[in-house]
Amino acid sequence: MNNFQKLSETEMEVMEIIWATDHPITSSELLEIFARDKGRKWKGQTMATFLARLVEKGVLIITGQQGRTNIYEPCMSLEQYRSQEAKNLLETLYKGSVKNFLVTLYDGNDLTVEEIAELKQWFSQKEAKK
Repeated sequence: MNNFQKLSETEMEVMEIIWATDHPITSSELLEIFARDKGRKWKGQTMATFLARLVEKGVLIITGQQGRTNIYEPCMSLEQYRSQEAKNLLETLYKGSVKNFLVTLYDGNDLTVEEIAELKQWFSQKEAKK
């Protein structure tokens, strides 16, 4: 995914529901879930706009229709999305340097001995797999 596009906060909320649902879903089902679980009553056109954006961003696909209603499924998992977002952040802000990212994240913040040991172990395991 070379043209990765980060999801807005609301788009992410919609996708989290879709990922959690674990079956193809319609805009009507999403409207019901948002009204019931989040206390938000959106208009159908609002949901349709979010779904169209998610399709355009490549995280959702239309897999069929029920009458005139589209059926949607994710085309990537939450884990795949998180990985793409992390890679994009790393490339955009740190020119792909994990070291620069970690320095920024932890510079001035004390890491515990246990955290440093965990990181060393993780990097050692990654190196051993190469």
